[in-house]
Amino acid sequence: MKAEIISVGTELLLGHTVNTDATHVARELSALGVDLQQVHTVGDNPGRLETALREALIRSEVVITTGGLGPTEDDLTKETIALVTEAPLEEHADSMARLREYFGSRPISANQAKQAMLPRGAVAFPNAVGTAPGCAVPAKGGRWVLMLPGPPSELLPMLRESAVPFLREKNGAVVISSFMVKTFGIGEGAAALRIASLTGGANPTAATYAADAEMFVRVTAKAQDAAAAAALAAPMVAETRRLLGHFVYGVNVSGLEEVVVTELARQGKSLATAESCTGGLLAKRITDMPGASDVFGYGMVTYANEAKTSLLGVPEDMLRAHGAVSPQVARAMAAGARKAGGADFGLGITGVAGPGGGTPQKPVGLVYIALCDAEGIWLRAMRPEGRYLGRDWTRRLASSHALDMLRRRLAGLPVEDQWHCDNAGSVGDL
Repeated sequence: MKAEIISVGTELLLGHTVNTDATHVARELSALGVDLQQVHTVGDNPGRLETALREALIRSEVVITTGGLGPTEDDLTKETIALVTEAPLEEHADSMARLREYFGSRPISANQAKQAMLPRGAVAFPNAVGTAPGCAVPAKGGRWVLMLPGPPSELLPMLRESAVPFLREKNGAVVISSFMVKTFGIGEGAAALRIASLTGGANPTAATYAADAEMFVRVTAKAQDAAAAAALAAPMVAETRRLLGHFVYGVNVSGLEEVVVTELARQGKSLATAESCTGGLLAKRITDMPGASDVFGYGMVTYANEAKTSLLGVPEDMLRAHGAVSPQVARAMAAGARKAGGADFGLGITGVAGPGGGTPQKPVGLVYIALCDAEGIWLRAMRPEGRYLGRDWTRRLASSHALDMLRRRLAGLPVEDQWHCDNAGSVGDL
């Protein structure tokens, strides 16, 4: 089955809103084995939407629209789909009943009531969160147009509870399962060479992808059900892990922070952090994870030298002799965080995130990351190589190095190692 996505909204064209809807829909289509052909974005213009719909229905069996189902004058997706499919709008009794329940004793205005109008013959998708239902509308030639709301909080439940089951029935039992083998510290080019023996297959398949200061390998298999697809992919996932070795930090995990928080909890260990150039990003990534409060209770942003001294106990003479951006201060920050937080581990980060503030001796992009526990202190240095990729990228990479150091220590792996860093920054023990 071929499909296309049409995202509706002038705010998307102007860049005022990021189109996450298309990403969510595309992922679900991939999991169903539906072949996504194209993704379009059109403004709140019925003429342009009509053209996009008619052209998409020539190419694909399913067209999925997102947005434009609300009560305002520029919400014209449903009206345009009714025109293209030649299905007049009619009041849908169940949708109107849901609308009345939603408003309770409040009156329902005409523009609100229009949300209960659906094209004749449509299969309604109830909206568990908002007021605008979605639906699947039959079109000529056995094709379908699926309407979904724009707000992600409304789209996601409807997509998973109504649209996906509908499409699964239409597409048959073919299921695609994908497994993301996440790595840190190896670039995409080096990883591709390591797994070259795996990338020529048809089912399952393996492919490398660059991510945010890291990379991953996606292993995908297609079968008649999810269990069979997973079983088909399992040997390739295992071989990918073997070939990439200690660079792999997890499969189908959200990021290094998930792995670290989970493993700290499993081992009954705790963490404290001290950050300078990352400005609390490391602490944010940790506390983004459910259960972080069980393992993390102390995080400080010590931007100024005075804060490093008063809160972490970094000696003033050390700061004068070596400067805030130095291996010595990074180690002292990690040890100070661990002591102040009463934690099993301490992480310290100090560096020059840029774009200004660098010197020939300490250029923009130089960052020191230290890990401290009861047995010692370990250090990595991020050294700028090639072009400067920006402040945000430098801070993100530094926080990832900190998490990876702790991940390795928890797993009993070497914290420093020989690295392939064509896309991940350089590291070393100073």
